[in-house]
Amino acid sequence: MGANSSSLSELPENEYLKKLSGAEAISENDPFWNQLLSFSFTTPTNSAELKLLEEATISVCKSLVENNPRSGNLGALIKVFLSRTKELKISAECQNHLFIWQAHNALFIICCLLKVFISQMTEEELQLHFTYEERTPGLYGVECEDLIEELLCCLIQLIVEIPLLDITYSISLEAVTTLIVFLSCQLFHKEILRESIIHKYLMHGRCLPYTSRLVKTLLYNFIRQERSPPPGTHVFQQQTDGGGLLYGIASGVATGLWTVFTLGGVGSKPTPQQEQSSPLANQSLLLLLVLANLTDAPDSPNPYKQAIMSFKNTQDSTAFPSPSPHAFQINFNSLYTALCEQQKSDQATLLLYMLLHQNSNVRTYMLARTDMENLVLPILEILYHVEERNSHHVYMALIILLILTEDDGFNRSIHEVILKNITWYSERVLTEISLGSLLILVVIRTIQYNMTRTRDKYLHTNCLAALANMSAQFRSLHQYAAQRIISLFSLLSKKHNKVLEQATQSLRGSLSSDDSPLPDYAQDLNVIEEVIRMMLEIINSCLANSLHHNPNLVYALLYKRDLFEQFRTHPSFQDVMQNIDLVISFFSSRLEQAGAELSVERVLEIIKQGAVALPKDRLRKFPELKFKYVEEEQPEEFFIPYVWSLVYNSAVALYWNPHDIQLFTMDSG
Repeated sequence: MGANSSSLSELPENEYLKKLSGAEAISENDPFWNQLLSFSFTTPTNSAELKLLEEATISVCKSLVENNPRSGNLGALIKVFLSRTKELKISAECQNHLFIWQAHNALFIICCLLKVFISQMTEEELQLHFTYEERTPGLYGVECEDLIEELLCCLIQLIVEIPLLDITYSISLEAVTTLIVFLSCQLFHKEILRESIIHKYLMHGRCLPYTSRLVKTLLYNFIRQERSPPPGTHVFQQQTDGGGLLYGIASGVATGLWTVFTLGGVGSKPTPQQEQSSPLANQSLLLLLVLANLTDAPDSPNPYKQAIMSFKNTQDSTAFPSPSPHAFQINFNSLYTALCEQQKSDQATLLLYMLLHQNSNVRTYMLARTDMENLVLPILEILYHVEERNSHHVYMALIILLILTEDDGFNRSIHEVILKNITWYSERVLTEISLGSLLILVVIRTIQYNMTRTRDKYLHTNCLAALANMSAQFRSLHQYAAQRIISLFSLLSKKHNKVLEQATQSLRGSLSSDDSPLPDYAQDLNVIEEVIRMMLEIINSCLANSLHHNPNLVYALLYKRDLFEQFRTHPSFQDVMQNIDLVISFFSSRLEQAGAELSVERVLEIIKQGAVALPKDRLRKFPELKFKYVEEEQPEEFFIPYVWSLVYNSAVALYWNPHDIQLFTMDSG
């Protein structure tokens, strides 16, 4: 790049990069590697910076792809990195900045090259590039056959064994990122990869014993949310006079090559986003999600998924069930706190879903917490801002609620938690409301949004299932929550009448003309009637199980009693209407006896008295409404593209050319 150059545009002509990518083999012991690896810059923190870097070095990468079969320089670079990582732990303990700096630079170059290689060739071709040696063109070296596995294993060891300090932060982040790049071959296949060379290395052999330690470390990286140290920390500590001893050594080693190569600039001020975020926590979580969603091997299940399913609380002294090959313990309180704080991101919500769904230890712990509002409120906020979220994020939030509402203890306790001033709820000022009533309001709002916008049956079903699970434990419903339940029923009733009218008109029209095809109103009518029946069952469940606890619901029911008249004799609803009809008749009679011009307070007082007087045996008992979340038969068809879309779109992840992506369309991804 020249003695004083730091321009990206000059990288293709850089003499050291040209030598690395050239046809001449470079020995692992050549002083060239010290010169190549002595550059200083702030590691790119977003895809825009990485795009600039990739565009500047594409010619270098192409040359290496072409010449590597003769030179074996990729393998030599990897061996140089492997040899240096053997001393990394000692270097960290001794604060050896220079050694860690050069090891980081080697890994950064490897990661950049790997990304290009993986995007342009098959795994089999990539494997061949790891086996080329310098001695004879095209000859495969016996001792190099497992260089991929050695590099993968080294990266895992680096993540789990090197202490996280300011000087090791960048190399730890680069190790996590390189593992993601290794697994990114999935991005370039339309079909879900079920057999992969990289997967095989990670799930068998030398990498397998590190499974639980890797999962644990990635979880702790997420929990700790360590911010990136100030730019340049991992390189050298600059003095006011322009450089200290270490900087002088580094410049000498570099022989004026990359005096300071900047992407954003060494010592430049971080953006507010960089100050607030933790690139290592973000990348660690993404890697964890990718590993957990690898498909099972034909002869063995995914060990990373097994580890996520089986880990326990550090406070839990009971023995692990046998066999538990990848079990470990982690601080559940710290994990819970991190999950509560990070729910604004898709990946944190997906992790919460996975843990609740797959790990019974985590689920039991969370349901026993006395501060569930800290977890539930961020989930409700995701649903409340449904128009600002992608559909996958909304689904995950909704399924989390469905899983939580499967537990009767949860359904009871949420009505005991009183919240003050929910500022993000803008439809109405809520100065005081129970968590249970707020949950009902947000779920009903999601249903109404779905009815007018997306019309997604899956979303409808899960919203109603969550309400149904809670209905028997509705307690002291807020008057606004009670109103919204009846308002939703009113909306459904109007929709039912409209579809019925359209069907009737269509039928009349078809009698006079048989040329045009009939719209399928019968199917629309069937769907809306299913939803109406579900709403009636939810209201009925509350009345049958907790009538005396919900005077506001009875009030709303009486206020809109005319709505229910048309469904009394409808064959699809007659059975479930019996209790509702009885309650309306019973309380209407008591209000008539009390006289006209009653105040709201007086009506509620009469309802409360009537609830005590109404014999419970007069209300017909129905089977308890209970819906359980069941994962799709082939969940990987949903989760693998979803996880990779998160990796692709992550602000601190890697840049991939959208034209190369095969797994998902860029519109949906």
